[in-house]
Amino acid sequence: MSSTRSTPATHDSAPPREVELDVTNIAHGGVAVARHEGRVVFVADAIPGERVLARITDDSKDKFWRADTVRVLEASPHRQAHVWPEADIDRDPAIRPGGAEFGHITLAHQRELKASVLREALARMAKLAREVEVEALPGAADGTGWRTRVRLHVASDGTVGPFASRSHRVIRVDSLPLATEAVREVAPLAERYPEIGSAPAAKPRGRRRGPASDDAHIDVLAPSVGGARLIIGAQARSVIRERVGDREFRVDDAGFWQVHEAAPQTLTEAVQSGIVEELFDAKAANLDLYGGVGLLAAAVGDKFGSSVRITSVESDERATEHAAENLADWLGAHTVTARVEQWVRSLADSSAAERARLSAATVVLDPPRSGAGRAVLDALTELRPAQFVYVACDPVAFARDVARLEDAGYRLDRLRAFDLFPNTHHVEAVGTLVRV
Repeated sequence: MSSTRSTPATHDSAPPREVELDVTNIAHGGVAVARHEGRVVFVADAIPGERVLARITDDSKDKFWRADTVRVLEASPHRQAHVWPEADIDRDPAIRPGGAEFGHITLAHQRELKASVLREALARMAKLAREVEVEALPGAADGTGWRTRVRLHVASDGTVGPFASRSHRVIRVDSLPLATEAVREVAPLAERYPEIGSAPAAKPRGRRRGPASDDAHIDVLAPSVGGARLIIGAQARSVIRERVGDREFRVDDAGFWQVHEAAPQTLTEAVQSGIVEELFDAKAANLDLYGGVGLLAAAVGDKFGSSVRITSVESDERATEHAAENLADWLGAHTVTARVEQWVRSLADSSAAERARLSAATVVLDPPRSGAGRAVLDALTELRPAQFVYVACDPVAFARDVARLEDAGYRLDRLRAFDLFPNTHHVEAVGTLVRV
């Protein structure tokens, strides 16, 4: 049920500015779901089970609206003071920073909500009923202090800060609670950069998953080797080193690297444990697709030995160059700069001997948020590799790809989920699919 504070709106009339909503569940993307007069309302900063007063922000669609919570009328027992004071419910929604959209929810319940989104995506897209627990990573008990990389934007007047939630408007903040201490110490929140804000913007650099923006920005990062640093505007990239266990990886400072300080080690171990050992053949044509600087290829090599044959494919040329260096002590490692969807199509022309090696292969996939997709998976399943180990950063795209693999004769054998992004809605899954 819901009620309005003004004359009730009909489907054809202008919506009321504020409505009272009973929140029922959480949607993919981190917003809660309610209904108003038969219409779905996606409402930010709410928790399932709450009754809230919400301000309509987008009524352009007939079937659903979008809204921001402005007051909690009946609070969930899982509500807490927001871990980022500037994003708390007592601030106007227009000046709440984005990037910590679950910060008002207790950490244990955040993980329950993330598990439900993954579970429901698999049930809806792949018709699979799977229980899953979102596992915590090492770190602070309140899910703060984990981000080793933060992007701040610069407004035309030189103001530095994050974007407001679901906006490209820069707002000033006094704190960055999700960032590591090293990042917080050097983040120039109180400074102004008018020369950056008014300069023509360079195209975003680096690999996937970062926000693509035409605004000027400052990247603040603290690699695990060496001190924290800033990348200001179109500043030339430099090479940094990241340590994972006993191994170091070379990566561009503006290139892709997992942002949670414990994520590289966690994903290394998850991929290693995700491989079904009795199906693994070190001499097969094993693949590491969307391979970046070689983190997951190295995970395979460290588990099964330096003679493992594995080809790492990545579209970013600089990342591939680093991967070649990072994997240099593996005799069977090979790196390729190519778009994965184009490269996998070329496998259809492989010799009979190579196709046999591909059919015995383990394929590690770490695609962008949109997933691997039909073209990539169709080309791969035509070759019938022994198993896929799929690292996914989007539960719906993952579930869609699992459905495609199941239709092609594979079975989801193992599944784990990890809270790589506490106090946000994001969740990482690692699934193993084996040939039936």
